[in-house]
Amino acid sequence: MQLVKFLNKLFTKGGFILEDAYGKEHVIGSPDSGKPIKLKIHKKNLHYKLLLYPDLYFGEAYTDGSITIEGGELSNFLDIALENIGRRETNTFSEFFNKFRGSYRYLTNFNFIKKSRMNVAHHYDISDDLYFLFLDPLRQYSCAYFKNEKETLEEAQENKINHIIKKLNIRPNQKVLDIGSGWGSLAIEIAKKAKCHVTGITLSKNQFEYSKKKAKELNLGNQVEFKLVDYREVKEKFDRIVSVGMFEHVGRKFYKTFFKKVFDILNDNGMALLHTIGSINPPRDPHPWITRYIFPGGYTPSLSEVAGPIEKSGLIVSDIEVLRMHYAHTLRNWKERFIKNKGKVVKMFDERFFRMFEFYLSSCEMAFKHGDQVVFQFQLTKKLTTAPSTRDYIYS
Repeated sequence: MQLVKFLNKLFTKGGFILEDAYGKEHVIGSPDSGKPIKLKIHKKNLHYKLLLYPDLYFGEAYTDGSITIEGGELSNFLDIALENIGRRETNTFSEFFNKFRGSYRYLTNFNFIKKSRMNVAHHYDISDDLYFLFLDPLRQYSCAYFKNEKETLEEAQENKINHIIKKLNIRPNQKVLDIGSGWGSLAIEIAKKAKCHVTGITLSKNQFEYSKKKAKELNLGNQVEFKLVDYREVKEKFDRIVSVGMFEHVGRKFYKTFFKKVFDILNDNGMALLHTIGSINPPRDPHPWITRYIFPGGYTPSLSEVAGPIEKSGLIVSDIEVLRMHYAHTLRNWKERFIKNKGKVVKMFDERFFRMFEFYLSSCEMAFKHGDQVVFQFQLTKKLTTAPSTRDYIYS
């Protein structure tokens, strides 16, 4: 069987037992002699679909139950698989389909304001209660900052917020804009800790309503306000601008628009911080399963794709920090909490949804652990003298 030959070439470290749709078992690589993982295929058409386009069809098959795993969890299998695949394409066929699909998507994907709102609603407005099952109490749905991997998710998310506040070097009474403010906790924590005024903007109706309610409960109405608007609709100027986990939804066609807007609404002595997932590889096409089922319109850029639009906007890159492994640890925590709450998730939705979201969290964890995914933090200014000349102010 061609699929078996392909997998044995791919798996040079570790391995598993493959049971095909006819019930025949095949040894792939060098599986654990004690209790090896078994991957069971339940549909005959997957014998060639997984060979031709595993990037899409494996996730679909796991979601609908056409693939099941015994002797371990999905994460255990993906850990072995992504360690072998690393930063490269799975095969020539997958590379071709990804490029074809990526080119089509680039030509037809226009993240105008209305489309952006639809894309955001697809992921963020399905249910607040779902996300609150696995997020930390501050509802931070972005990469945490682990000073060591043994820290709790709560500690690491608090680290992230503090790190961002310090890096922005915020002064009391300054005006701060949070682009893509989520459930509002970053804006609220900035206002409380830095004693400034923060405006948070989002396209998610659920997150907007939650944020407004939270600010009111904390009696922070005079310091924090939230608006249901697109970044392109903002007119007033700010001393500081922060954006965490939103840039992935901007779209490659709109990078120039985004940074031009940041330049226009940032005061001359202002500073901005952009926190975004990125790729350490050269530009490549988006993952087909993730963009179809989880983040329509989403894209994680290479460093080279962001540098050009920043330069053309007039902004200065005053600092770049690359967070490696932090998101793998974050996703591991989310995944473990999500699986622990399986009964609640199935009650909210169904078994298929649970498998889809499990695959999303698990595959992303392994992409950050073994693949090309990292987090970039760009510090941006208009003047060379705005940011301190060393990083001492961040860590003191």
